[in-house]
Amino acid sequence: MPTKTITGPADLAINGAPPAFAEPLHVGRPNLGDREALLRYTAEIYDRRWLTNDGPLVQELETRIAQRLGVRHCVAMCNGTIALEIAIRALGLEGEVIVPSYTFVATAHALHWQAITPVFADIDPATHNLDPAAVRRMITPRTSGIIGVHLWGRPAPVAALQAIADEHGLQLMFDAAHGFDCRLGARKLGGFGRCEVLSFHATKVFNTFEGGAVTTDDDTLAETMRLMRNFGFKGYDNVIHPGTNGKMPEINAAMGLVNLDALPGFIAANRANHEAYAAAFAAIDGVRLLRYDDAQDPNYQYVVAEVDPQFPASRDRIVAALQAENILARKYFWPGCHRMQPYRDLYPHAGLLLGNTEAVARRVVVLPSGSTLPPGTPGLVADLFRNVLQAHGP
Repeated sequence: MPTKTITGPADLAINGAPPAFAEPLHVGRPNLGDREALLRYTAEIYDRRWLTNDGPLVQELETRIAQRLGVRHCVAMCNGTIALEIAIRALGLEGEVIVPSYTFVATAHALHWQAITPVFADIDPATHNLDPAAVRRMITPRTSGIIGVHLWGRPAPVAALQAIADEHGLQLMFDAAHGFDCRLGARKLGGFGRCEVLSFHATKVFNTFEGGAVTTDDDTLAETMRLMRNFGFKGYDNVIHPGTNGKMPEINAAMGLVNLDALPGFIAANRANHEAYAAAFAAIDGVRLLRYDDAQDPNYQYVVAEVDPQFPASRDRIVAALQAENILARKYFWPGCHRMQPYRDLYPHAGLLLGNTEAVARRVVVLPSGSTLPPGTPGLVADLFRNVLQAHGP
């Protein structure tokens, strides 16, 4: 809750004054469903003494997610990064794989970790998703696949990427970490490409404490990934495939079942927050809020503002002022994977082909949201933008 009454821009970010919020406001503070339902599931787990290894709650969660997303298979995993790694290996990707640099670094790391070269393609500055024309330019004889990212939950250009993949004989998969419950046309995200990878990390609109999954309509691929997440075991004492430990524990599935029931409320809260931010920022020239298309069933998890390069105060100055008020806004996905290690040293000139990526990364700030956001926060954040504009200038 605010520590003081704030009546307008002049009351914010005053040197020596207490911050506007006594407790930090985070991007992606965890959504939590019904406590009593979670405790009931926990008691069942305790009584069964079945804690992991494809337990009944994991199976139930997989079934419900597959049905919800309209896919044949959901393979639950311990986290989204392991899900990416297993999907990449199950598809047989090798050599080079084209990915956006404007994404969470796990997308690139999941390739590099397996001695596959992530080749960074530029984005469309209007959508923040991969630009199909840029993908075409990055294809070489060593390219084996493309990983599209549904950034902010807005669908990647699926049809165009699929056409490129088909033309060049490439595998296509999607990182759908942001896109849970969103849709493209008549279909939910989860059934495009060979497979799609979901993240159920605590910061996502739907979480299982920590977790992830791969969804697919490919029966053989799903069976392969089920083997791979459990060391390649087919029954007791019978290892028939290379594998690792990617299993989701029962307690995580319990959290997932509780939060799946609560998901409509989480999304409704996100939407209300986004609409409040949009109204509060409507009169601020030089700051544009990324908008969502209701036809895509957005989950509204991310409130993304772009600060125009001509705005009198820099994006970084605004972020610093927000954080001084315990509003922990983030510079997603600054500075782009290609400028993080090890890629900065491996590909020092990648930025020459990533002009849109670098421009977007310089101007984006993601604002706190979520089901626990204190009432009135969007207006206070907008006031702070105005205060920085008025008080600090360029």
